Amino acid sequence: MRFSTAIVGLLSATVAPTRTFNIFADAKQSVLSDDDLKIPGDSPLEYCEADHQDDILTIKEVVLAPNPPQAGHDLIIQAKGEISKDIEDGAYILLTVKYGLIKLISTTADLCEQIANVELECPVKKGELEIEKVVSLPGEIPPGKYTVFADVYTKDDEPVTCLKATVVFSIGANILNLEL
Repeated sequence: MRFSTAIVGLLSATVAPTRTFNIFADAKQSVLSDDDLKIPGDSPLEYCEADHQDDILTIKEVVLAPNPPQAGHDLIIQAKGEISKDIEDGAYILLTVKYGLIKLISTTADLCEQIANVELECPVKKGELEIEKVVSLPGEIPPGKYTVFADVYTKDDEPVTCLKATVVFSIGANILNLEL
């Protein structure tokens, strides 16, 4: 089975559900992370501060190329992981996007609708998953600190995973566009 369902579904849920945010990026751009929560690979993704022992999704690696993403360029997302239990229709994502201390988005999204962005569908079957997704990034976003939280649950409110990413962008010549 492809990992598109879980990781790219979750990534697309955090990077491409309904709105577009643009961020100016330059050499001063930085990604903030906590090594204890960092997801293996080359990306700004981390686990949320919570107990992940019972999570249905175990993320083995996420690689973004380029990292950090660049406006007007394709972003390649590669991810590997394992699903310990089937994820069925009714699974959902609690999504929050902040710009500094300002909450831009706080919504609930249907996981099964979001994973369609990575050519997957529910039910997501138990097992190893691997995905690769190319996303075209256009646009402009004001400089600043952006934090995205995606807390994912099954239809029965069991934890699938909880992810966060924080990126700081400075004023510069390059433009980055994150679709949320």
